[in-house]
Amino acid sequence: MANQKNTKSNKSIHLVIMFGVGVIIAAGIFLTKMKNDNNQVVASDKQSTIEAQVSESGDLIIPIADITEKANFYGYDVDGTPLEVIAIKASDGSIRTAFNTCQVCYSSGRGYYVQEGDNLVCQNCGNQFSASDVEVSRGGCNPVPIMDENKVVDETNITIPKDFLESSKAIFENWKF
Repeated sequence: MANQKNTKSNKSIHLVIMFGVGVIIAAGIFLTKMKNDNNQVVASDKQSTIEAQVSESGDLIIPIADITEKANFYGYDVDGTPLEVIAIKASDGSIRTAFNTCQVCYSSGRGYYVQEGDNLVCQNCGNQFSASDVEVSRGGCNPVPIMDENKVVDETNITIPKDFLESSKAIFENWKF
């Protein structure tokens, strides 16, 4: 009888160990697939970045004709630190711009947004914002707005000055993508 209990106990322990090893192996495979060339963990849900047009003076230029209700993410490099600007058309037809980083979560490295349906979703905290909220809200957990005083809008383009972009570099320094 004692031998039968030991055999059942050993089988249970063996199953628990096998399950634990399986979980560890699966996690290792997942993390290995989520690393980039610099061995940093990367986001698998990151949407693609549009290569930005840059003026001769280094300003970011966003063609208004390209902006729709689907968010565009425009990349810009400041001394090796990648930044992204979101440009999206709100339901009232106005064009909204913001940095693709959360005002609260930016330091986590995952405080950037991905569009899901009509909302932008923070990949760190899960907060959601409609296009109509972009550039309107300051403070709190939402995209860092790029207000009128920090850009020039004409009939064909939105131009964001190089100096303003450079002054915003710190909010992107921990990005993991």
